[in-house]
Amino acid sequence: MSAINKLLNIMQQLRDPETGCPWDIEQNFKSIAPYTIEEAYEVADAIERDDLLDLKDELGDLLLQVVFHSQMASEANEFNFEDVVDAICDKMTRRHPHVFSGETIESAEAQTKNWESLKAQERALKMSLRSSTEFQAEDSILASVTAKLPSLVRARKLTKTAAKVGFDWSDAGSVMHKVDEELTELKEAIASNDQEHIAEEFGDLMFVMANLARKLKIDPDASLRSANQKFIRRFHFIEKELLKQSKSINDANLEEMDALWEVAKLVEKNT
Repeated sequence: MSAINKLLNIMQQLRDPETGCPWDIEQNFKSIAPYTIEEAYEVADAIERDDLLDLKDELGDLLLQVVFHSQMASEANEFNFEDVVDAICDKMTRRHPHVFSGETIESAEAQTKNWESLKAQERALKMSLRSSTEFQAEDSILASVTAKLPSLVRARKLTKTAAKVGFDWSDAGSVMHKVDEELTELKEAIASNDQEHIAEEFGDLMFVMANLARKLKIDPDASLRSANQKFIRRFHFIEKELLKQSKSINDANLEEMDALWEVAKLVEKNT
């Protein structure tokens, strides 16, 4: 605990109204939230690159975000870091009765079902404590999928959550038919030259693609990050090859760049 206490003390000093850091003092939950998201992505990036040394640093950066939010909450007399730790400890012991309460669960699949059942019970308890009998958005099973997630990740989680109550396609083939349908509707929207309609249909197509990724057991965000890296890698190849010809990317035409792109694909295929 000495290490975490050291970090908590550092954050307290950074936020001290008189002797702290001006930048840290003026921050609030909303201004820090984008950094929290960014740090989570940098953790994922370090894992993808299998860079454990960098992962250690990035996990520290992410932990700092938790401490930062906890410190601001403590200053507002809402909760502190200890409350955060207690809450997650309570949740983990409550949702793992097979580990902490002597119950028996035979497989990881059974554990997942039990986890979801416990979450549903917790949600039902929250609803029972409300006096209103009218539907409220926060009572929906979809409420657990935070709006702060990147849109592609959220789309996959929304469909996964809906699937738990049977609102789902039977297989990936059924989703593929929906992909074809949405692509046709996008083409029709493009032909109409209605920009608002085009944007709507494009969004529908992206949503179905996220659903297809779930059916194929693919993380769509990770797949897109991989595609981004592939594009960067091949574009760098084009730039390097042009440099060998004493050309810059600005001097090349599309035909030259396309030809080098195909070469880059062949090089990757043969290495």
